[in-house]
Amino acid sequence: MPQDRWSAWFAERSHGGDERTLAGVLDASASVRDGVLARAGIEPGDVVLDIGCADGLIGFAALDRVGARGGVIFDDISDELLDRCRERADGDERCRFVNGSVTELPLRDGEIDVVTGAAVLIYVPEKQRAFDELHRVLRPGGRVSLFEPLNSFGYPEPAETFYGIEVGAMRALTERVRDVWRAIELPEYDAMHNWNERDLLVWAERAGFSEIEYEASYLVAPADPSRITRAARGAPATRSSRASQKRSSRRSRPRRPNDSSSGSAPHGSGRGRAAFGSRLPHRRKMGF
Repeated sequence: MPQDRWSAWFAERSHGGDERTLAGVLDASASVRDGVLARAGIEPGDVVLDIGCADGLIGFAALDRVGARGGVIFDDISDELLDRCRERADGDERCRFVNGSVTELPLRDGEIDVVTGAAVLIYVPEKQRAFDELHRVLRPGGRVSLFEPLNSFGYPEPAETFYGIEVGAMRALTERVRDVWRAIELPEYDAMHNWNERDLLVWAERAGFSEIEYEASYLVAPADPSRITRAARGAPATRSSRASQKRSSRRSRPRRPNDSSSGSAPHGSGRGRAAFGSRLPHRRKMGF
C-alpha cells in the first residue's frame, strides 16, 4: 500500500535515508518537543489535543504529564500516521485518535484543556480559521503551546545563491530548479512562505487571545555545500556553527532584526523559527 505524502515524509523524506541526518532530525525534534511541553503547563487530569501529531512525538510525552485521569487526543490528517500512533499506544485508554484538519476539528466546544503542536500551521493556508478553531475547542482557562518555523526569514533567496551557496557558473541550472518550484501551484506551498511571526500574533489576537507570549529566534550560519546533496534527497541541512538572535515579549508584536544576516548574505543562509505561548484570562487560554 503506497504511503501518503505525510507518512512518507516521516518515514524517509525528512532525512533522505541518511543516518547522520536522521540523528540530527531526531535531536532537533526532541528539543522542539521539550520546548512545547514546557510552555504548555500540562497538569494531571488535563485533556491534551496534539494537532498534527505525526508519529506521536509530543502526544506520547504528554501522557506522562496528564497522569492516570487525563488523556491525549492525537489529531492528524494522515490515517497512516494515526495508525502508527494507535499501534504505539497499545490500547492505552487515555489515548483518542481523530482525523481532522486544524481548520475543522471534530471536537466539541470547550472540550480541551491544552493544545500542543509543532510545525503544523506552516502548512495551513487558512491560518486565521485555524486559530479560531483552536480557540473554540479550548475550555475556559485552557492553554496552547505551538512551535512554528519561519521560512519567510530567508526567502526568497537572491539569484546568485541557492540554499545559501554561491552558484557561480551553475546559476542557469539552479534557475531551472527554481522554475520547477515556481510552477507548483499548491496553496500549502504559498502558505509556507507568505507570513511571518507578526502575522501569527495578529491572527491570535483576532481569534480572541488577549495576552501573548512569544520567542522568535533567527539563526544564521556559514553555508555547507553538502547540504544541497541532503536537500535533494528531501533532508534538512545541518549547520556546524551558528549565531542567534532572540527576542521575547508579552502583548506586543516582534520586530524583525535590523541586521544584514536576515537571510540574504551571499556566503550563508538564514532561517527563522518562532515559538509562541498565549493565554486568555478568565476565558480560554491558548499558547502558540
